[in-house]
Amino acid sequence: MAREQVFNFSAGPSVLPASALERAKADLLDYRGCGMSVMEMSHRSPMFQEIFDSTKQKLKEALSVPDSHEILFLQGGATLQFAAIPMNLIEGGTADYAVTGNFSHKAAAEAEKYGTVHVAASTADTGHDRIPAQEELRLSADAKYFYYCANNTIYGTEWQYVPRTAAPLVCDMSSDILSKPVDVSRYGLIYAGAQKNMAPAGLTVVILDKALCGRELPFTPEIMSYRTLVKHDSMLNTPPCWCIYMLGLVLDWLAEQGGVKGMEQIKRARAAKLYDFLDNSALYRAHALPGSRSDMNVTFRTDSKELDAEFVKGAAARGLVNVKGHRITGGMRASLYNAMPMEGVDALIAYMKEFERDHV
Repeated sequence: MAREQVFNFSAGPSVLPASALERAKADLLDYRGCGMSVMEMSHRSPMFQEIFDSTKQKLKEALSVPDSHEILFLQGGATLQFAAIPMNLIEGGTADYAVTGNFSHKAAAEAEKYGTVHVAASTADTGHDRIPAQEELRLSADAKYFYYCANNTIYGTEWQYVPRTAAPLVCDMSSDILSKPVDVSRYGLIYAGAQKNMAPAGLTVVILDKALCGRELPFTPEIMSYRTLVKHDSMLNTPPCWCIYMLGLVLDWLAEQGGVKGMEQIKRARAAKLYDFLDNSALYRAHALPGSRSDMNVTFRTDSKELDAEFVKGAAARGLVNVKGHRITGGMRASLYNAMPMEGVDALIAYMKEFERDHV
């Protein structure tokens, strides 16, 4: 199938804006007449420094990052941050973790190696189908930070509020960053793997309150020390140059959509259309409860694993690819990241209606 015949609902790596890919295609062999691809130029060269600085400034403007915070372009994915965060912030003490899905569970387990993890909330008993309310959070008086994952890709839940805590907030925003405005000043640290809403896999963005630098445990590797990484402006080693360049192109596209405020309206409309269909369906049921539902990852299923498998196969044949649910949960998952057009949602719903007529 040609690209225009496919709607990619993958949870990540995910769909990228076509206009950004077209610009990258034009630059691939020869970036702006320099005779080199971005993938070939030195990260120490003035030309790449210009790309780096421009992308960093675009991200700062898109999220209104205050001067109190530093933007880092790193590698290792979100998984590396599961260890880097406690190494830099827990100081051998206690940290509060809200366990609302697979990745926050993994982050809490990793943090236990470096200090005491207090589970401030868990939704495991109901299959992670909701987000705990503020009054359910059991906060520690001496917590060094409070950790949560803003959007749970596997289960399809998303925090609809920012937790109120005395400790600094640390948030994994890998799958909903740039989809809505964020008051960065309320956070000690935000991080995100780029491969969902920002750029190809390989780049991890960390936005850090600089006041938190210098608290790392003595055995923290240099490449994971926030103080060192801030000092070297993300260039202690070779950064993921191509991914940083691609992020800049995606940020240009985002600005054309009205920035994060414009994107918030678009993503709400996409998700509302699909959830409205699910809530009125005789065949499908959504996993996440109302009030906790993700606008980024819509998880649903029928009452039959066999029907789910048939649905996924039929969807792929129609160019609706990567709708199979995660291996942990099964069912289906439609990831509606920023670059997913409304036409993709319409095509998915049209197929769901057809499948429902044939199986009810």
